[in-house]
Amino acid sequence: MTSTAGLVEPGDIELGAVLSALADPNRRRVVRDLVNGADDNERSCTSFGLDLSKSARSHHFKVLREAGLVRQVDRGNRSGVTLRRDDVERRFPGLLALIGNESDD
Repeated sequence: MTSTAGLVEPGDIELGAVLSALADPNRRRVVRDLVNGADDNERSCTSFGLDLSKSARSHHFKVLREAGLVRQVDRGNRSGVTLRRDDVERRFPGLLALIGNESDD
């Protein structure tokens, strides 16, 4: 059984929440990895190589989800995450390209 965790409607994606979510380098890295990956390619939340505790990782994905940047699906004992590319691009054209072109520092 799959369930989609709290999805923000496309028109409700707010710039302040998006910028706040992207202010953290770990969350920006997740979004950049998703931007540069294949469209709609679901990834496991543990596949991003973040050197964080499970609770910290969960917090970061919650912030991204609540900002409307990602869609997270619980699949039993793991969670899959996808970028809400079309929704974000419609709301903030060009933002994902900027993040995708940012280098790892």
